[in-house]
Formats: sequence, structure tokens, C-alpha cells
Amino acid sequence: MAEVPSTFALKPGESAPDFSLPDPDGTIHSLRDLIRGQKGLLIAFVCNHCPFVVHLAAELGRFADSAAEQGIATVAINANDVSRYPADSPALMKDFSTRNGWHFPYLYDEDQSIAKVYAAACTPDFYLFDAALHLTYAGQFDSTRPGRGGAPTGEDLKTAVAHLLAATPMPTPWYPSTGCSIKWKPGSEPSYFG
Repeated sequence: MAEVPSTFALKPGESAPDFSLPDPDGTIHSLRDLIRGQKGLLIAFVCNHCPFVVHLAAELGRFADSAAEQGIATVAINANDVSRYPADSPALMKDFSTRNGWHFPYLYDEDQSIAKVYAAACTPDFYLFDAALHLTYAGQFDSTRPGRGGAPTGEDLKTAVAHLLAATPMPTPWYPSTGCSIKWKPGSEPSYFG
């Protein structure tokens, strides 16, 4: 499996691009509703079938539960072309999130427009925003990958959350997430891939 890295196209302090997307039941979730009353928001671009997501999915559920207790909300977004990758279809998203203990919304970006405005490249791809929806961290969950590096811990994101809550900058360098490429619809691969 080829590993694709994050783009880092969104820069520290940039505002989160707005969105309103459905979950598998058809309920629409907007960016503003997700952040309301929270100290921050983690946005994760993921899918059901990618081994890199499967590797950390259960730990992401535990991480998100702990982050929620600290006032950090989480949302996951699936932007894959399900006509070619039916394992990622909304009909299967609910089961995937339940099996992995996800107590946060898992949304479907059918036209892939939100993935493009975030310049998301891979699954998983993570973006952490403060209460004002300014980017405080983008990059990897931790240094583990499927088949190497042991069990996932979320160490990098835990550190980023601690810095967000302390209102101190996350130290650089930020290490890119890597994973399967987002499965773009034929002919619609974004220009940020060169």
C-alpha cells in the first residue's frame, strides 16, 4: 500500500473552512454547531477501509472521549469515492464508527469539496482548531503505522491538545500524517498534488 503524506496547505492560525455535511442517517452537522461551547475541534479525514485508519480507529475513539472531557470536540469526515470504493459507503460508516467506539459525528463529503478546501490528502489526516476555529496543529496522530511502530497512542495529538488548552504554540516541526490517498472521483484529483 502506498503511503501519501499530509499537505500542510493550511497554515498555523488559519481559519477552518466552513462546512455542513450529513451523517449516515442524513442529519446535517455544521462546523459552527460542532464547535459551539467547545474549547477546540479536531477534524479527522478518514474512511472505513484504509489500513492506516483501521490501525488507529479504536484508539481514536478513546482519544476523542478523553478530549471531549477537556472540551475538545471531534468530527470525522469521509470523502472517498464510494462508487469505486463501496466499503466506504455511508451505509457502512455507522457500523464502522460503532465498532470503534466513536461517540462523535462521522460525516460524508459526497462531492469531495470539503476535503479539497482543507487540502486533505490521506486517510487519516488530522486538523486541530481552537475555540475561534484557528488551526493550532495539523499532522500525525502518532508515529505508529500499521505493521510497524507498535500500538497507536495518539501521542502527537495529545501533545497538541495540551498546548491548545494551555494557549501555547505547538512546537514544530509538525510531522505529517500518512495513509492511503483520498479516493478522488475520476478526473477530479486536486491541483495540490502537482
